[in-house]
Amino acid sequence: MRLRNITVFCGSSAGTDCIYQNEAFKLGQTLAQKGVGLVYGGAKVGLMGAVADGALQNKGKVIGVIPRFLQSVEIAHERLTELILVETMHQRKAKMDELSDGIIALAGGFGTLEELFEMLTWGQLGLHKKPVGLLNTDGFYDQLLLLADNMVNKGFLKPINRDMLLVDADIERLLDKMHQYEPPLVGKWVAKNRETLKDKL
Repeated sequence: MRLRNITVFCGSSAGTDCIYQNEAFKLGQTLAQKGVGLVYGGAKVGLMGAVADGALQNKGKVIGVIPRFLQSVEIAHERLTELILVETMHQRKAKMDELSDGIIALAGGFGTLEELFEMLTWGQLGLHKKPVGLLNTDGFYDQLLLLADNMVNKGFLKPINRDMLLVDADIERLLDKMHQYEPPLVGKWVAKNRETLKDKL
């Protein structure tokens, strides 16, 4: 699968351990060096700022997408290739989805989880066929992965949909998994009108 642009979801905070910020910077750097464009939430603070800076310092293409009401709160990055302003959070995710060929989530809070799971849900429903990766730095998402396994064990999630979430603690290995990703042939439900269904989610 060709990955021309990758959307990265991550925290607007830096976290309590510098490893998260360092890995975010390294991811941006790696994408730029591979000629892969970065699409992200447009802020210059926290992990969001680190991943953008990693790409920009290596002459990468960086597109930020941010709602107007968060432009001052999240402190929009001034040095991006392009900054796109939207009105709502849903428009932000839809635009980021439109611009990218794959998704990676780094460490973050509720917002990062919400973005990650909406992209997984869209993939489960057959609304896109993009790889969704989780960079599990320092085991940050270990408990979340156990919960996903429990969803399978309790009959709330099909194993084939659980396997849609590609996980690794190493950036290069995660990107390799994303390049090799083959989506499920059939979504959870078959929608006659894909765009109408996405608009309702």
